[in-house]
Amino acid sequence: MKAMFGSIGPAIRALGGEAARVAAAFCVAGAVLAGGFATTPAFAQANSIESVGSVQQGSTTYLRIGLKNAPTAAPVGFSVSNPPRIAFDFVDTDNRSGHNSIELPQGDVRSVAIVQSGERSRVVLNLKRPMGYETSIDGNTLVVALEPTASAAATAQPSSTYNFAKSDGKGEHALRDVDFRRGKEGEGRVVVDLSDPGVGVDIRQQGQTVVVDFIGTKLPENLRRRLDVSDFGTPVRTVRAFQQGDNTRLVIEPQGQWEHNAYQSDTQFVVEVKAVREDPNRLVAGTQPGYKGERLSLNFQNVDVRALLQVIADFTNLNIVTSDSVAGSLTLRLKDVPWDQALAIILDSKGLDMRKNGNVIMVAPRDEIAAKEKLELESRAQISDIEPLRTETFQLNYQKAEALQKLLADEKQRVLSKRGSVVVDQRTNKVFVQDTPLRLEEVRKVIAQIDIPVRQVLIEARIVEADDRFTRNLGVRLGFNRINASAGSTLGRATVSGNLQGVHDLTPLPGATGSGGTLLPNTNFVNLPAPAISGVDPATFAVSLFSSDLTRFLNLELSALEADQRGKVVSSPRVLTADQGTAVIEQGTELPYQQATSSGATSIQFRKANLKLEVTPQITPEGNVILEVQVNRDAVGILTPAGFAIDTRRVQTQVLVENGGTVVIGGIYEQFERNQVNKVPLLGDIPVIGNAFKNNSRTNNRAELLVFLTPRVVTDTALAR
Repeated sequence: MKAMFGSIGPAIRALGGEAARVAAAFCVAGAVLAGGFATTPAFAQANSIESVGSVQQGSTTYLRIGLKNAPTAAPVGFSVSNPPRIAFDFVDTDNRSGHNSIELPQGDVRSVAIVQSGERSRVVLNLKRPMGYETSIDGNTLVVALEPTASAAATAQPSSTYNFAKSDGKGEHALRDVDFRRGKEGEGRVVVDLSDPGVGVDIRQQGQTVVVDFIGTKLPENLRRRLDVSDFGTPVRTVRAFQQGDNTRLVIEPQGQWEHNAYQSDTQFVVEVKAVREDPNRLVAGTQPGYKGERLSLNFQNVDVRALLQVIADFTNLNIVTSDSVAGSLTLRLKDVPWDQALAIILDSKGLDMRKNGNVIMVAPRDEIAAKEKLELESRAQISDIEPLRTETFQLNYQKAEALQKLLADEKQRVLSKRGSVVVDQRTNKVFVQDTPLRLEEVRKVIAQIDIPVRQVLIEARIVEADDRFTRNLGVRLGFNRINASAGSTLGRATVSGNLQGVHDLTPLPGATGSGGTLLPNTNFVNLPAPAISGVDPATFAVSLFSSDLTRFLNLELSALEADQRGKVVSSPRVLTADQGTAVIEQGTELPYQQATSSGATSIQFRKANLKLEVTPQITPEGNVILEVQVNRDAVGILTPAGFAIDTRRVQTQVLVENGGTVVIGGIYEQFERNQVNKVPLLGDIPVIGNAFKNNSRTNNRAELLVFLTPRVVTDTALAR
């Protein structure tokens, strides 16, 4: 067939006028048939789609899909909310309706697309708004009843009736598992196991990622993870699953040129991402963003622009209105490109532009359309200046009326018109807006966006202080005493050698005369005892050696003390605050001190020694929490002549933490070691014997401070408890 159209191409170029239009239309129609049958498998299917039609009855739209044979069961379907679509998968069924895309003139279905892949055909309903649906079988016809629903996200149920998922409050939806697999053709498949088929799903493409939201669905802790699947050799690099409010979000990050599709079977939801392979014979690679029309081929030489527009109108079944100023001819050769891209190329080459209204396309020169739109805008502006004003009252639930008044009447970016005004009632928190009906509708949209409950965060801080203190003191006292007899006394006098620093009083010898001697209690010439620790005196052991006549004494006293101290202080302040709201909680002591004034008098001031947590949380769209936090842990220190000192421990930082996670935002580790030796020179250096002429003091102190933070986003369910 392609060879046949290639042979008649030169003949079309030779034609002119009306004959060229007829021949061009015939060529495009043949290309459509050739392209349609080229993608259809040659083998026979068990069933086939023969026709698609719709009828509107009240608020319900009935879509009738005619099949060759009566289906044994309703096909499996699923739906998305942005854009609103419903898809049905027909197994062992091909497309014999003669069209891949069908425009429907009435009802809530814009168009129906039929795509065949292997032994399966998918029917996609492009809706004007989110709809709930039910299916039934009437002979060889599948009847789909579409009704408006308030739920924007829905999915199908594996029975003869497929409805949008509605929250009945009787149970919770949840994800059981998230898995990744590689297909036969190198495509990546993200397989999600749902708790039940009634889970609402909203799938969309955001930039270079695919975002899937499971409405009202909980995600277990073990599934909140990031999967690196780059080693599978598919276009998918990573898959992230996390909880966002009441929904579960799945973010798929592919690379390169790719396209995706999704389908659901019972409780298994599959997102398939496949690479787009470039065809050198095509103008574009795969389905480029912005051009989604059915593909066609055009080959014309010196053909009238109006004839080309007529060809595209016949191909798309759209109504095209052409301005009288559109003229000229064009030569082009386009092979296998979307029809909307071909139309854009034709318009750009002749300086034309179009405006679409429903299924009607108006084509005119750019200057003419711009002038017409300018007149329309000026007319609207003039109408708004004389249009009667209306007054509407808005009851605010969460937002303050004064804040909304500043927003609406902001001179830099006014939401109201120059004739509009806004008045608030603080007592009832109501806003009275007077403006044109169009501006009032804008105000209503703004209020719907900002008058929402603010999410709250519970922040828990743990401040752990641990210390380990060890001190050991060893000391010695060594003294010698000799008593000599004298003629004028009974016992004589005591002669003392050594250190006399410990002498405080003199005691007369018993029975001594006036010229008698004096007894000195302290006869130590080496006085290096172990010092006390924290007010505790050391233990002592004394030995005295004396002669038989009690005239010579040798005293040795050993003292030793060892202290081992271990302690831990855990402080755990908690505070609940709104998103992006600053919260402060503190507990402690205020210490008074005197401060001189300018007049010379003194006044009493206070300083705080407290435990304080000051935090400002910000919830990210992914459900994580950004914290600007300041933690103080102060304590009363030593007493100085000016008053008590304050031991300060403080950390201030900004950190990103996942919901429910714990992070260490700071830590201080201190270690203090000291060995001190006091000794008598030379004598203290003698091995072994030198220990009697010195004392030793050893100190080893360790202290550690850690600060932990744990933020938790509080849900409505947690608040209700």
